[in-house]
Amino acid sequence: MSETNNAGDTGKPDSRRGIKSFVIRAGRLTKGQQGGLDRQWPVMGLELEQGAIDPKNVFGRDGHVVLEIGYGMGQSLVQMAAAAPEKDFIGVEVHLPGVGSLLNLAEEAGVTNLRTYKDDAIEVLKLIPDNSIDTVQLFFPDPWHKKKHHKRRIVQPEFADTLHRILKPGGVFHMATDWENYAEHMMEVMEVQDGYENVAGTNAFVPRPEHRPYTKFEKRGENKGHGVWDLMFRKVEKTE
Repeated sequence: MSETNNAGDTGKPDSRRGIKSFVIRAGRLTKGQQGGLDRQWPVMGLELEQGAIDPKNVFGRDGHVVLEIGYGMGQSLVQMAAAAPEKDFIGVEVHLPGVGSLLNLAEEAGVTNLRTYKDDAIEVLKLIPDNSIDTVQLFFPDPWHKKKHHKRRIVQPEFADTLHRILKPGGVFHMATDWENYAEHMMEVMEVQDGYENVAGTNAFVPRPEHRPYTKFEKRGENKGHGVWDLMFRKVEKTE
């Protein structure tokens, strides 16, 4: 799936705004994707210009709120929203064809408990209130597998600290990757991060949860001999 950060029109990270975990991919919108944007963005779209949001006001109810960062083409997020109508889902994706795809799929599925940003996740997170999100999902982010690029990986202490702010007490940060080295990196970062506890126990991965859809992306990886690792860390009080 896609990562999170907007690299601007050049397709290169903008050093003026810090290290980026994402290089935006070029891609034309299909008719279906453009149609999804045209019809559903006014209904499901969220804009940075709206400022800080309250999920209760966005969805008109006080439900379990899931925030997914970098949902790619949106298939799994739409599946999760359709399977759990009692929950509310906010997606963040900077790749416009992915946003169009999500909106088109959501329209076809009749999903109404889903909203999305088409922006840099780091900017979006600034608009999320403290203690307002039950679950943050980060599935198959760009692994930046070359060692010299590891600093671009989104799972870093500062990012985890930002998520700690927006998560409700007891809320969960759920990560999944098919790169073992990145899984180890995620574990190393999160195990020493103040304010989190590993749901599965120290240095342990959780079994693949049923609520995370089994995607074509994951199947392809398994066919190539890739494993998949899921990590869940629960927000607890900080010790410092």
